[in-house]
Amino acid sequence: MPTNLKKPLLRSAFDRSERMRAVKRIIDSVAPTDMTVLVWGETGVGKEMVAWALHEGSPRRERPYVKVNCAALPLELLESELFGYERGAFTGAHKSKPGKFEQADTGTIFLDEVGEMPLPIQAKLLQVLQDRQFSRLGSRADLRVDVRVVAATNKNLGQLAARMEFREDLYYRLNVINLHIPALRERPEEIPILTELLLEHHAREYRRAKPKLSSATHDLFRTYSWPGNVRELENLLTRIVVLGTEEWVAGELRVRGQGLVTPSAAGETIADDEPARAAARVRTEEDEDLGLKNVVARAAKEAERAELNRALGRARWRRVEAARRLKISYRTLLRKIEEHGLDH
Repeated sequence: MPTNLKKPLLRSAFDRSERMRAVKRIIDSVAPTDMTVLVWGETGVGKEMVAWALHEGSPRRERPYVKVNCAALPLELLESELFGYERGAFTGAHKSKPGKFEQADTGTIFLDEVGEMPLPIQAKLLQVLQDRQFSRLGSRADLRVDVRVVAATNKNLGQLAARMEFREDLYYRLNVINLHIPALRERPEEIPILTELLLEHHAREYRRAKPKLSSATHDLFRTYSWPGNVRELENLLTRIVVLGTEEWVAGELRVRGQGLVTPSAAGETIADDEPARAAARVRTEEDEDLGLKNVVARAAKEAERAELNRALGRARWRRVEAARRLKISYRTLLRKIEEHGLDH
């Protein structure tokens, strides 16, 4: 989420919701210190925004703020990403590279999805938390850093530690201040202002007119459970801005509300009957005699175009990043952009 959007979203949450005002009181108390904070809650509730608020409210606000997604990289890459490496440490290490902890020196490092961190790296992270020192891959020399650590998870680390799936000693090192972020369904009073802020932001981002939602859609937003929380709301509003219509929203939320959706690894929601609903969206009155095979083909093409557009938008049209998100090659992405006539 862009930094310029975090502040107004947080302000709206803190102003509108009693539960988030309680979160703000903890942030205000803890931010000026160097205490390690564990932020936890469901996927998409805004844990990263809270971590950023802790940094902004601290004496380190002018110093680096570095985020690491612990679930995005395999063991070998995550270790070198966190702690850096020396030239020759492994094949392809043609020169030394500082890690994220060095980059965050005197500032804050945000360890997102820390519950996904492999056990071998947890031992090295524990050393950093205890001694504020570590060594790069391929080096015996210790480096000292002055870093404030904020970690986030959507898992119960205490239960993982009890099952020996997470180091118990690391859990207690991270869990100095435990900050729970309530789900969006527990703070529905925020939804109207969040909706307006997100519509305005994405209308500017995609250079579209800001849509005016009907009262029926607002009513649906208030009664829907939002299993994907703020992230799900943002994704839905982005689609409304890009497509220029809200006609499909009622049907989609009703389907989701009937439990016909499954959570993806990223915490977003994917409807089980998406091809059927996509077919319904692209079929017109003139298509009554089109035939099932052609209807399904058109629906698949429309769904692919929408997914490409969504991934490119979320990656801010960084095509290498979009290809990674879509799990296709860069060359395939370029071909599909041309095939669908997508234009930044």
